[in-house]
Amino acid sequence: MKIGILSKRKTMFTGKIKNFLENKGFTVTVYTLENLAINENLLNNDFYILKSKNLFFLYAGYYLEANNIPVIPKPQMSFIQKNRIHSHFLMKRIGLFTPEIYLGTVDTFKNQLNLDDFPFILKPIMGSGSKGVRIIRTYDEIKSENNTILYMERYINGIHYNVYFIDNEICTLIKPPLSHEHVDMKKIETPDDIRNVIQKWRNYFNGELLFGHLDMVREDASNNLFTVDVGSFPEFSQWKCRISPVDRICELILKKYENLK
Repeated sequence: MKIGILSKRKTMFTGKIKNFLENKGFTVTVYTLENLAINENLLNNDFYILKSKNLFFLYAGYYLEANNIPVIPKPQMSFIQKNRIHSHFLMKRIGLFTPEIYLGTVDTFKNQLNLDDFPFILKPIMGSGSKGVRIIRTYDEIKSENNTILYMERYINGIHYNVYFIDNEICTLIKPPLSHEHVDMKKIETPDDIRNVIQKWRNYFNGELLFGHLDMVREDASNNLFTVDVGSFPEFSQWKCRISPVDRICELILKKYENLK
């Protein structure tokens, strides 16, 4: 069987997936921005693993699906988790606590925001994790080119969690505020309310969400658990639970493909 992987890089978790699948006897090709062209040559593989949510890889995923080539995870499901506006309102619809958000231009914010509302978290509309995320404490820190639309969230003081899940296995870690996935984190036993959030999030996707992660904050003032970010395919670099993330994820993907055939 021939398997393609759509990924920003050939190393790290992608490289581990490739090694695992090749050891199983499969032929694996990794497509990065350096060698990916969206054309009929992509149709030579049996199915694809969508490792990156970069828009070009999502477009490739849509092209493949239109030509009846399975893509795991599904591109639309990955797009939902990449677009922060989409994921924010989805989380609200399924009953999760999310921070209040603010959308507008720099001028709009400066005319309408109250000083008492600071600080905010400025985030790219398209993205996940900590890349491009920064704290905004004053009007002067709100900047953009060409008066583009900005996305900000109310900053929540509290305990920050990185929560991985692979099938029914949940790995919960405490992390420094606004940090990326690769910093050292402390593993804790998963509280019931975190487990319930993961279950609600997965239930919405009707069994399609095999793995992923959620960033959460337990607010000091209210003890409410807020979900502040979601990710469809993390690196699992801080996974500290009993199963091997590479082995289990590859097994889930292969089983999913077999069920689709």
